[in-house]
Amino acid sequence: MGGGWGIDALLSRQTRDHRDLDLMHRLEQEPKLVAALAAAGFAETLDWRPATFVVTAADGREIDLHPLEFAPDGSALQGSLDPDHPFHYPAACFVTDTIGATTFPCLSVEQQVHFHRGYEPTDRDRRHMAHLRAAFGLATHF
Repeated sequence: MGGGWGIDALLSRQTRDHRDLDLMHRLEQEPKLVAALAAAGFAETLDWRPATFVVTAADGREIDLHPLEFAPDGSALQGSLDPDHPFHYPAACFVTDTIGATTFPCLSVEQQVHFHRGYEPTDRDRRHMAHLRAAFGLATHF
């Protein structure tokens, strides 16, 4: 998990209501994933491949899917809308943490901070970084 739910997993608690769920997946598994989500009532509503695409259920639940190509060392690349600047995921950024009694795969604190760079942050982004600073004693750029 990335995004807000990923940060909540790192904090081991839900900090806010979420409008979507950000999930990374193996690019080669995408056809099976899309078929499983379609069977669960999700339809594609946004296509920004190779960076991301969104599926939405009739009740409004939304999943942002991020296709990753894994290297033998466990690192991964995610395409971007600018082919010269893919997103890099070092192997160490894939961690697990919990919310309540449930363990989830999520992105590391360092990767979450990294992905919150290079754009004008929203109030939600600022709250995310404030939570990470308070919980982990780290410096962030905003």
